[in-house]
Formats: sequence, C-alpha cells, structure tokens
Amino acid sequence: KLSANYFGNKVNKTKRFLLGELLGSITRHFLLMTATPHNGKEEDFQLFMSLLDSDRFYGKFRGDGKTGAHKVDVTDLMRRTVKEDMLRFDGSKLFPDRRAITANYTLSTAEAALYAAVTDYVKQEMNRADKLGGQRKGTVGFALTALQRRLASSPEAIYRSLQRRRNKLTRRVEDEKLQQRGRTNDHTRGQLLTDTLNILGATEDIWESGDNLSPDDYENFEEAVVDQATAAQTIAELEAEIIILADLEEQARQLVHSGQDRKWDELSSLLQSPAMREENGRQRKLIIFTEHRDTLNYLAIKIRGLLGVAGGAEDAVTMIHGGVKREDRRKVQELFRNDPATRVLLATDAAGEGVNLQNANLMVNYDLPWNPNRLEQRFGRIHRIGQTEVCHLWNMVAAETREGDVFQRLFEKLEVERAALGGRVFDILGEVFEDKSLKDLLIEAIRYGEDPEVQARLVRKIEGALDTAHLEAIIQRNALCEEVMSAERLYAVRADMDKAEARKLQPYFIRAFFHQAFAQLGGELRAREPGRFEITHVPAAIRERDRQITGRDRRNTDPVLRRYERVCFEKSFVRLAGRVGAPMASLMHPGHPLMQSVTDVVLEQHRSKLKQGAVLVDPSDTGITPRVLFMIDHSVKEGRSPGDQHGDSHSGGHVVSRRTQFVALDPQGQATSAGWAPHLDLQPIGADELACVQDVLAAPWLHGGASHQLEQQALAYASTHLVPEHFDEVRTRREQHVDKTLAAVHERLVKEINYWSDRYIKLGDDLAAGKDVRLTLDNVRRTIDDLTARRQSREQELLALRHVISATPVVAGGALVIPAGLLAQRAGAPESSALWTADAEARSRIEWAAMHAVMNAEAALGHMVTDVSAQKCGWDVTSQPPALNGKLPPARHIEVKGRAKGASTVTVTRNEILYALNQQDKFILAIVLVDGDPQAGGQCEGPFYVTRPFAQEPDWAVTSINLDLAELLARSVVMSHG
Repeated sequence: KLSANYFGNKVNKTKRFLLGELLGSITRHFLLMTATPHNGKEEDFQLFMSLLDSDRFYGKFRGDGKTGAHKVDVTDLMRRTVKEDMLRFDGSKLFPDRRAITANYTLSTAEAALYAAVTDYVKQEMNRADKLGGQRKGTVGFALTALQRRLASSPEAIYRSLQRRRNKLTRRVEDEKLQQRGRTNDHTRGQLLTDTLNILGATEDIWESGDNLSPDDYENFEEAVVDQATAAQTIAELEAEIIILADLEEQARQLVHSGQDRKWDELSSLLQSPAMREENGRQRKLIIFTEHRDTLNYLAIKIRGLLGVAGGAEDAVTMIHGGVKREDRRKVQELFRNDPATRVLLATDAAGEGVNLQNANLMVNYDLPWNPNRLEQRFGRIHRIGQTEVCHLWNMVAAETREGDVFQRLFEKLEVERAALGGRVFDILGEVFEDKSLKDLLIEAIRYGEDPEVQARLVRKIEGALDTAHLEAIIQRNALCEEVMSAERLYAVRADMDKAEARKLQPYFIRAFFHQAFAQLGGELRAREPGRFEITHVPAAIRERDRQITGRDRRNTDPVLRRYERVCFEKSFVRLAGRVGAPMASLMHPGHPLMQSVTDVVLEQHRSKLKQGAVLVDPSDTGITPRVLFMIDHSVKEGRSPGDQHGDSHSGGHVVSRRTQFVALDPQGQATSAGWAPHLDLQPIGADELACVQDVLAAPWLHGGASHQLEQQALAYASTHLVPEHFDEVRTRREQHVDKTLAAVHERLVKEINYWSDRYIKLGDDLAAGKDVRLTLDNVRRTIDDLTARRQSREQELLALRHVISATPVVAGGALVIPAGLLAQRAGAPESSALWTADAEARSRIEWAAMHAVMNAEAALGHMVTDVSAQKCGWDVTSQPPALNGKLPPARHIEVKGRAKGASTVTVTRNEILYALNQQDKFILAIVLVDGDPQAGGQCEGPFYVTRPFAQEPDWAVTSINLDLAELLARSVVMSHG
C-alpha cells in the first residue's frame, strides 16, 4: 500500500515527508519489494527511495547550482524487472502467459429498466451536486458513483444499497426534525450535512482520500459515504429524494425476487463449462473478485447451490473481505491452497494485495474496478512466481450499458496491445490514462453517454491511452535500474548457484527427516502421485506447537492445518505436467509452518543428545587412522564505533554472520578442514564394530588433558585458516556497501547544507538592504545546524557499521571418526582386497593422478577447468564448455574416483549420491584406473565418464553404497579429445 501511494503519486508532499521520517529507519533494515510501477517521475521515485535511506535521498538533489531531481545511482538498492522479461538460466520464461477474456452479457428487460432508472437518478443528483461546489460536491459525486458501480455489480447489491441509503436518509430527516423542533430559522434548518462530513473525516479531496486507503478501510469508507452523502439542502429536498429512493428500492426488490440475473447466468454457464472442470469432473480452483460484500454473500449462496457438494457445500466456497481479520485470511489462503474440499475463493479487493494464490490459474472479475491498477493487482494473485500454467482472467461486462461500452473498448484495445508488447501492458495499466483517469471517463460516460460526440471522444481517449508508441514510452521511462550482467559475472553467479544447489537440504534431507519425524509424532503421510503425498492427519501436538511458536497473532504466518490435500518436497512436483486442474501441492521446506513445528517438537525431545559426543564410521575411508571431528561455531559481529572508549571490542554487538565450520585432527595433531557438512557422510557405529576398536577409544590422545588440547588445536586451526576467510568475506562485503552509502549520504547532505548556507548569506544581504523576506535567518540557521548534525550522526553510524570484528570461535560438538578401513583390517580382511590400506600417501598419489587425468582430458576438449576439490562443494572439478551461439552451456560438475587397477568396488556416500541427484545432468562420475605408483611411471586408464550414475536416493538409514566397478565401467564413455 505504501509503495503504491509513492509510485502512484497519491500522497501529498507533507505526508510523504512524514511517512518517510517515520518509516525510514525501519525499512532501511528490510528488503522492500513492490510490484507497483512508479509514475515515471524521478523526484517521486527518489521520495520513495528515501524510505530505504532518508539521508541518502534527503530533499531535492542539488547539483551544479540547479534545483530539482537528478538521476542517482541505486544499483546497490534496487533491481527492476518486468515479469514478461524475466528468464531462467536456460532462457525459458519465469512467468507463464496471461490472457484476459471478455465475457459479455445482455441485461434482461427488468434489469435494463432498473439500470435506466438508477442511472437517471444518479445523473440528476450529480447535476444538483454540481451546483453545490466545494468539498461537498466531490463527496456527493463519490457516493453516487459508488451507487452506480453497485448497480453494475448485482441486483442484490443495488437493492441492499438503495435500502440502506433510504433508511439512513430517513433517520437523518427524523433526527433533523427533532433537533429543529421549536426553531423557526429556515436557513438553519437547511444545513443538513455539516455533521455528516465531519463524521466521514473528509478533510481532503474525497477521491484522493479513498485512493489512499487500504482495501479493508475503503470498504467501510465507501459504505459510509454512499449511505449518507446527499445533494439535498433542505428537509423538503431530502424527503423528495427519499420518495425516489423508495420507488427504486421497490423496483430492485421485485427484480431480486424475480430471479432474473443475466450476469449470474453468464457466470453459471462459465462455471459449468469444460474449462472449469478437472479430469474427474470436479470444479477447478477458481478465484472470483467482486467489489461489494452484498454481491460476495449473494454469490456464495448461488455457487454453493450450483456446486451441490454433498455434505460439503459450505466448505466448497470460502471468502475474503474487509471484515475478515488478517489472521483468518491466512487460514482462508491455506484452505484454498491445500484443502481438497475448498474449490472457489470469493474476494473483494481486500485480497488484492499480499495474497499468494498461484495454486489456481483461473480468475473472474465479476465486478470491474474503476482503478486500472486494481486489475493488475488482482491478476497478480495468480500470476506470480511458482505459477506454471497459463493464467486466464474473465472480465464480466454488461453490453449496452454506458460503462460497459467503455470497458468493452478498453479490453479490445488491451488485447491488441498485449499481443504487440508481449503482455507487458498489464504492468503499466495504472499509468496509461495520464490526461484523464479511467474513473473520469466512466463518469462522463454515465452522465453524457447518450451524446454521440461524447461517445466518439471517449473512444479516442482510450485509443490514445493504449497507443503502442505511448505504451512503449511508459515502459521506457519506467526502466529505472536496468543492468546487464557480463559473461564473467553471469558465470560466477551460476557457479555459486550450482554449489548451493548441490549442497541444498531440499529435497532429500528434508524429505528423509520429515518422513521419519512426522511418523514418530503420530502424523499420517500417504503417497499419492509420484513425488507427492497427502497428509490426512496432523497431530494436535504439532498444531499446538505452531500456536506456541507463532503466538496467537497469525498475521505474519500461515497456520498449520489439520490436513493437506497434497504436499511435496521438490518444486517440480508442485504441479503435475499435463494434468490440467490437478491440485497444487504445498512445498515442504525448512520455513514451512508444518516443518517448523515438527522440527521444534523433535528438537525438544532430543536436544540433550546434541550435547553428547559420538563415535561414527566413515564408510568411504579405506585408511586405518582414526580422527576426531570438531564442529566450530564462529560469528562476525558489529564492532564498537570509532572513538567509543567504553565499548567492549571483544564482545561486539549484533551478529552480522554466523557459520558452522568443521575441523578434523589425527592422532599426531595434524589438523585439516573437513568441509561444510562432513557428518552427513558418517554413520553410527555398530556394537560389534565398537568392540573391535576399544583400544582406540582408550587411547591416551583422546582422554584427560589431551582431549582439551585437541580442542585447542582445532580452535587454533580454525582461527588460522577458516575464521579469517569467513571474516574477510563479511568485512569486504560490508565495507563496499558502507563506503558507497557514505559517499552518497555525504554528497547529498553537503549539497543541501551548502544550498541553505548560500540562502542564509543572501537573506542576510536582503535584510541589510531593507528587503522583505519570508524566511527568517533563525529558521535557516536551524535548518543548517540540523542538517550538519544529521550528517555527522549518520556518518558516525555508517562508520560503526563498517567496523566488524571476529568473535572467538567455540567448539559446539565433536565426534570420534573410525575409518571403514580400520574396521576391515580388524575384521581380518587382507590388504589386497582394497578394503583397507595402511599407506595413506599411496592412496593420495592415486587420487592426485586421477584428478590430473580428468583435468587434462577436459582441457583437451577446450573447456575452462577449475579444481574445486578443496572447497568441498560436492564435486572435484568444474569444467565450463565455451559459449555456443552467444549462450553459455551448463557447467560440468565432475566427481573423480581414482582406483588402483584390480579394485572391484567404488564406495560412494549418501551425501555424494544426493549431490548428484540435486545436479541431475550436470553431474558426472569420472573413474580413473591407476596401474602402479604414478610417481614411479604408473599408467592411468580413463577417465571413464558415467552420467546420471544414480537412479534414486538411498534409504534414509543408508550412509554409503558400494558400487560394482565393472558395471560402472560398462555404462561409461570415454570422451574424445579431437
């Protein structure tokens, strides 16, 4: 709402300044996102940006002695992208197409008669209001316009509105007569609306007041104005108006009772059409927008009767309007997204912002908003990230009505321009009517639409507003911050994303955890379609934990439901390809309320186990040397500001970054980095295996003072190798951001100070010359002092943010790791079996030879090759093929397995398998056979490449798998170097 006010230029400058001062310090710390386009004015845009940094965008940008708004660098604060232009790395569109369809219907004879009668009443009252002038004229016009819109909404809405208006005005007459009893001053008796205006709070232009309200408040605001605002100036005039209203009310009542409603007939036919049905014949998920609560309640009854869901018609339709509390709206959204019984969502514009409903792709505008921004906001409920199907919007338009003619022409022209501009016209609908708003065009059509000249002028206005050149100019001026990535930066971003993709917990770790934990807590999860599940029962303990986590106030969280029609753990299964109308699944992830509740209960039940040590087995280690694995917790914090003599330089302040790091130590105290999550590759030791290594458990290097010394060695290694890398990364990023902001703030405020200093000197000269000046020297001096203090304070604040310190790393946990090779040796396996080896250096030489064989082979193909084995990112070699036709192909991620010739198996960990599954086609398993000692002239065979080496994830309890080397080689290929 706030961004819409700024971008839409709806708030006066005083309010903008006050809002900016109030919210600037808050929004500075948050990511501010808006789908609302700005109005193309740089000054207004900078006022909006002042919400993020009120000092950096203070006042007007003053440069070169000129005043006014100038372009500023906002690349570190803003990215602007049009939906239709957003692409994935593979070049496919991020958002599907969206299509608007006009559903025309013709009024019945009775409906046409009521339309003519109410429209005539509105025209006459507007003509009377024109004579009033001033604020009251606008208020009455607003009320009559709203009444006309309700006429177009439904017979029920206009009937109830006329009834309420007549009742309110009748009470007004009675109250006025009571107050005037005994008075004889006719002039006093004629002033009927003064108190009403005060009640409405209409102290500004009423249209602007309405536009600045939230959809929730607007509903109540409009209701109050429609029921009370009148052009009558005397009791006699008001009584005459009440008689007219009574006749109109009776005409509307008869129409409602007759059951004639062509608009509903059109919607009913649409609801029963094949496009609205799933394969099983069930109603598809659908959102219907109306502007009035009377129509909303009316449609709820009609649709429930039409659907006729046995025993569940009440649940089939759910509603959001201004009277629904925000926490209850969250529940309505969740029901519509996940409950199979809920098929239709009826909503007023209270659901037009901040609601995610991309599980549906069908929408109906039962009522058309007179603010074109509302059209885009409504469409945006389903046309958003995560939507995979083409979105369809039906606009209900009454043919042969005056406002219907305007909308009909608008949508016809809109469809032409949509095709010409690739759909981008939807994003700028709120800006196309610059000279005269759509609202004004509709009012003109209602009042003077029978005049052919007026009709022709309205057509020209719409044609001009939606002219291709005009639309392209708006799109161009809205391009506030366009940035094209270089090939090098694109490659770096993709590489970072690849690493994150390989190491992500989703879906495999999350799914394995949830299946086990949810079952142990009594939940019921049933497999449905591939990769999708139905939750038929969520235990009360989990739902209660959700309430404890979020509190009773659910305004910012989705509630945990009793059941979920479909859940999944992979984005690709949120929707089913080729299954039109299939229910959309709720994606389970660490931030999902159900997952959070399950995790919290599990942690509570087993938290004490996290503080205990463990003995684990590394199934992929064929060595015989045990090691200790330490988990190190390290934070980077904000330091004390320069000149602060009382701050604690060691404790620091707010945590800027926190990272878990792992260090491994062998019995000789040799420390190495263990990677980002080595514990995921380890497995619990069995009782028989534990008995074989009792001497290791009793070794002196693990006990007494030696254990404390191991911790100190691990911390020393982390402080020397891991902590500096983390600290430098955070410090560099922080310093770059602060330095840029500091320079911008200094430039802006210094220019402002210089401007007012020049004014101060000029005013002093004018006063000395005897000239009359409006500004006092004291006020200007205070402005200069305030700006100077503001600059000094902000610079100190930024310098403090620039200063970060590294907190002391601490040991959060540890484990003794037994290599599988040691267990094989103790079990009596011969060294020739390749299950274990005592020569660690020989094994390292084999791995080194294998790496070089793969890297040389990739380089021979013309690829850019990078050794990433030390980064523990999930593979050993990144090989980037060259660009083809200007497009950069996906990088090849190669996991290298070097084996001595004669080996029969290759051991892969669960973690390595999941890395491969996460990356799919980008992952390659490379096998290199080494014959003899590489340093003594041993030869390498290969590399042998195996694509998609793993078909499925291992069971949750499996930590490693031994693969038959002969079968892998049979599936492999050798890349040609030519």
